[in-house]
Amino acid sequence: MKLLEEKIRTDGIAVNEDILKVDSFINHRVDPFLMQEMGREFAAHFSGQGITKVVTIESSGIAPALTTAIELGVPMVILKKQPSRVLNKNLAHTMVTSFTKGTSYELTLSTEQVNENDHVLIIDDFLANGEAATGALRLLRKVHATVAGLGVLIEKSFQPGRAKLNEQGVHVYALARISKMSENYIEFIPEEA
Repeated sequence: MKLLEEKIRTDGIAVNEDILKVDSFINHRVDPFLMQEMGREFAAHFSGQGITKVVTIESSGIAPALTTAIELGVPMVILKKQPSRVLNKNLAHTMVTSFTKGTSYELTLSTEQVNENDHVLIIDDFLANGEAATGALRLLRKVHATVAGLGVLIEKSFQPGRAKLNEQGVHVYALARISKMSENYIEFIPEEA
């Protein structure tokens, strides 16, 4: 998606070969117009697949997941990273290791929100090693939901996330695919015609 690639070029900061800061438009301050366009793009790509819910992991995936859900006309469900005093019954759990933070967390999903009748689309901000997406898949499989695919804003294609998900039969659609990155340098994989 040229619009997102240009935003990354102008406002993103490649800290090193692993870290891309996009906090000025995606995960701290949010550009609502960019989110709206990305939601339209995801909805167009996954249209006609019978999606009943859009699922994301808190918190950076919420904005693009919401705009995608609006475009598809379906509810959005947020997978929680923190224990809740209110959501404590009928929960599916799995452990996920965060590449960015270097920590592990327990990801939870209320079985009252997603079940075997749902065909879901997962939306996330980044795909690198695929750990968060794999954790989301484990939860969705525990509740017997089916998965239409994974939509990600930014894929670090030089890391193994896509291959790991493709091996599990998951269709991955990335709006911006980075082939190489180093301090103050970003190279994108050209969009397919």
